[in-house]
Amino acid sequence: MAVQDPFLSVRHFVAVAQSGSFTVAALALGLTGSALSKSIVRLEARLGVKLLHRTTRRVSLTPEGEAYLASCLQATRVLEEAEQSLASGKQSPSGRVRIDLPAAFGRRHVLPLLLELAGQHPQLDLSVTFNERKVDLIEANIDLVVRIGALDDQGDLVARRLGEQRLIICGAPSYLTRRGVPLTPDELSRHDCIIDWRAGHRHGWLLGNGAGKTQVRDIPVRYEMGDGEAVRAAALAGLGLAQVPTWLVSEQLAAGTLVSVLDDHAGGEMPINLLWARSQHMALKVRVVVDALLLAAQQGGSAFRAG
Repeated sequence: MAVQDPFLSVRHFVAVAQSGSFTVAALALGLTGSALSKSIVRLEARLGVKLLHRTTRRVSLTPEGEAYLASCLQATRVLEEAEQSLASGKQSPSGRVRIDLPAAFGRRHVLPLLLELAGQHPQLDLSVTFNERKVDLIEANIDLVVRIGALDDQGDLVARRLGEQRLIICGAPSYLTRRGVPLTPDELSRHDCIIDWRAGHRHGWLLGNGAGKTQVRDIPVRYEMGDGEAVRAAALAGLGLAQVPTWLVSEQLAAGTLVSVLDDHAGGEMPINLLWARSQHMALKVRVVVDALLLAAQQGGSAFRAG
């Protein structure tokens, strides 16, 4: 009698959890919905926990299911890395690398590097997402992430500095003519301010405190936008003042469609970091991407320089 693969139901669970649908997962696996459902039931019975909430319209993970999915994905990553490290004579990177980037910065400055790298390595597959919120690398099955800003405690992650970005405050000439040019940070209280609204909370502006250091300062918020490009568009439309990185508005500043203000106070800098999960072995496919981004930063690429 054939021995049942003990991990078959695990693969079935991952397929359902990632697709959020028994129907979609069954089609992808070449199973009937009934067979897939029975496989998940057997897995839950073996583990002694409920992994999925099932309704007529949707499937969602229980807290135990979320934890189990993260463990399954991490185990899969370890197995993939082990296979790659044991593949004799394999010197060229191959396989899929999942990378999460900040939206505007990632599209403008990191994506071109990744596309060039993909052209150099035909067996390298890239999955690139753009996100303005912080993601859990292990839970989301992400290999690399670029983050802008100060890092929290990252004990389970490795961080390498790519560079930094400098912030300025600017507005359209039409707005400054209408509302006046602020000469001190205190005068911001009388202005319409446009902020980058992320992760469900407001972000203050980095301003000089007069002692050569910067600090986060609350400002009156008139408009909230979901990413940097939307903030720039609102400023260009004359809706108010915005604090943005110089790389985002360099062309507009040169053209005079945006004008910087409070230059003696608004030069805050934010670090740009590349992060990945800490492990004893890094797959070649990931190492190639890491090395390419670090090399671009070391060579003084404008993308990673404050200016």
